[in-house]
Amino acid sequence: MFEGKKILITGGTGSLGSALTKRLLNMGVDTIRILSRNEEKQIVMESELNDDRLRFFLGDIRDLSRLERAFEDIDIVFHTAALKHVPKIEYNPFEAVKTNVIGSQNVIDASLKQNVGKVIAIGTDKAVSPFNTYGATKLLMEKLFVDAANYVNPEKHRTKFIALRYGNVLGSSGSVIPKFIEQIKNENKITITDPKMTRFSITMNEALDFILESTKMGVGSEVIIPKLKAYTITDIRNILFELIHDTGEEIIGIREGEKLHELLISEYEIRDTWEIEDKYILTNADHEKLITQAYSQKLQHPENQNKYSSEFAEKMSNDELKSVLEESGLLNNIR
Repeated sequence: MFEGKKILITGGTGSLGSALTKRLLNMGVDTIRILSRNEEKQIVMESELNDDRLRFFLGDIRDLSRLERAFEDIDIVFHTAALKHVPKIEYNPFEAVKTNVIGSQNVIDASLKQNVGKVIAIGTDKAVSPFNTYGATKLLMEKLFVDAANYVNPEKHRTKFIALRYGNVLGSSGSVIPKFIEQIKNENKITITDPKMTRFSITMNEALDFILESTKMGVGSEVIIPKLKAYTITDIRNILFELIHDTGEEIIGIREGEKLHELLISEYEIRDTWEIEDKYILTNADHEKLITQAYSQKLQHPENQNKYSSEFAEKMSNDELKSVLEESGLLNNIR
């Protein structure tokens, strides 16, 4: 699907955008345009990858005219740009609205104007029953993408809009594992918000596989969610102490806007959720029949499930967690 295609990634200099770019360059793409605000990161990325199929566009998704120019002749847009830091967003809420909501609508409008083939919005579990401003803005982004089909004229547009939803990438910048490792490395106690906290587990490679598979299979107007195992903060603590050494812990309490457990499908959404292999498909009433008919494989409703939470999801074994940590490279140069 990607061979010979022209692709644009918003927020392409971020950790996900960079990893996605590297994967796509190995899949025979024609061109990848990187749109981001950070010129320094663009210079570093351009030098590191050194591939003449890359084009770097300075710009902000808040600027519709810039997007319209950048989207010319593009086949697939991966929309990863967002303001994501929860405490900063709580202090500057409307800035997140400008980027995560208005910016996402700009992506939709520019895609329709330039007749892009598929537009994939990268979402987050924080959009489910949002508890903070960040989650609320990402929920609105999802809603905009799911309902963008209302603006599509089949005689004029080939554009399909698809939203993806998953949790934090294991070991990504700002996540708990690198923080714990750094604290242990510095002989400090690790700071645990709550020992009962659980999180879904997805590595960067798993996230990339999910994004690319969903892009191929998505028919438009749905939210696609991966089936994931989960882990407890206590399990992570114990394994890091075993693999490195025990520096003790300090319980600091849950931070503002933080959930004890991750939720990928709420109890109110489960009735509109369908199951297919290793993914869930979330539809809405306006498009459900068209979506379910468009999938080549038969969809079915999940059985005996009233929500999809890291609290009740199958947990990773200690051996699985150890394997993930070893393969991540996070423990390099520590032991």
